[in-house]
Amino acid sequence: MALKFNRHINRLIQLIFLSFLFATIAGCAGSLKGLKFFGANKEPKTEVVYQYHKTPEVKKVHNEGSLWQDDSSFGALFISQKARKAGDIVTVNIVEASSASNKAGTQTDRESSLSGGIDTIFGFENEFNQDDRYKNIRKYFNPFSAAGAATIRGSMGSEFDGSGTTTRSGNLSAYITARVTDVMPGGNLQITGTREVEINNEKLIITLTGVIRPRDISPENVILSTYISDAKITYSGSGVINDRQRPGWLANLINAVWPF
Repeated sequence: MALKFNRHINRLIQLIFLSFLFATIAGCAGSLKGLKFFGANKEPKTEVVYQYHKTPEVKKVHNEGSLWQDDSSFGALFISQKARKAGDIVTVNIVEASSASNKAGTQTDRESSLSGGIDTIFGFENEFNQDDRYKNIRKYFNPFSAAGAATIRGSMGSEFDGSGTTTRSGNLSAYITARVTDVMPGGNLQITGTREVEINNEKLIITLTGVIRPRDISPENVILSTYISDAKITYSGSGVINDRQRPGWLANLINAVWPF
């Protein structure tokens, strides 16, 4: 009895499995028909994508030569050592000696005199000189001349004498190495340099800017400061000694408000 029951169960499982298998195959067949129906008379579209292929740049290799090369120890024998492009350095020999004097003198002298009187005025001069009513006035002022003499006299004189002299001189001698910062359209070089030296907490600072011509540079890559155009050279310092060369703040305040 149990054996027959097991057989029925096995057959039932087989039928269920076969039914599921046939249903799956039928579904796949329908899908394939649909795919065939929609795509039977159509060709697949192919999208053409154009890509730019950059041609590799061929770098020209400069032939350095078999005997002398720029980066060799002997190549410097045939290369100019003068500064000629941005970033190069050039040594400046600062030789500045200036002296100026000015002298001026002015002298002027002027004299003038004036005298005058009234001889007659409608006969009133006789009354004025004889009438006692005017005797007090005649003591101090009498505009009428007596015996042809002028009664009003005046004189003026001025004299001026002035002179002035001013002198100024300065000397500066130093070496400073500057750097080329720009090459101008005409070929001239713009340079700038700074040198700072500190001794016992005393700083000495030299700054230089200007424009030079390459032709003025010597073969040793040195140029005189007199050949620098638009040269600005400053020589300054900071420290105790520099501070002692100036008056204190109170003295400056008093000098600013002192009227005399």
